[in-house]
Amino acid sequence: MTSFSSADLQTFIEANRIAATILPMDGHTPTVSDAARELGVETDQIIKSLVFMADGDPLLVINNGLARVDRKKLAALLGLGRKKVKFATADQALEITGFVVGSMPPFGHRQRLRTLVDPAVTALDTLYGGGGNIDAMMRLTSRELIRVTAAEVVALAEAPTP
Repeated sequence: MTSFSSADLQTFIEANRIAATILPMDGHTPTVSDAARELGVETDQIIKSLVFMADGDPLLVINNGLARVDRKKLAALLGLGRKKVKFATADQALEITGFVVGSMPPFGHRQRLRTLVDPAVTALDTLYGGGGNIDAMMRLTSRELIRVTAAEVVALAEAPTP
């Protein structure tokens, strides 16, 4: 299965009149910290688009920075047992979205996904997420992210460890 790229994402952005900019990077930014350092921004400004399988159905969860998704909260929200909510495998994520893990934008996927966004994401104005290639990021506002994804804003981040 062929994967989508930054060019496909750019086409989606233009076709849907989305206020977002793809930023080519000098290299791969595999971690939130790497991306933030490369962009010269705070880690909280980096969003992660994570595909979960909820009792066999795909779901996109977006959180930011170094925060982790609390699967117990996610399962409770969905009315499922925790064992029924799992991260999609890299192959599943590629099949569902068209994008390779590590380059995944929050939209422009093969299929429209139910999307949940942690409130910490909406507290920031400018965000940076996957740009469709492992050497690209995308800049957009939290307002535009919510508009384009029609996301539900739900607290899903794990509580920070003291």
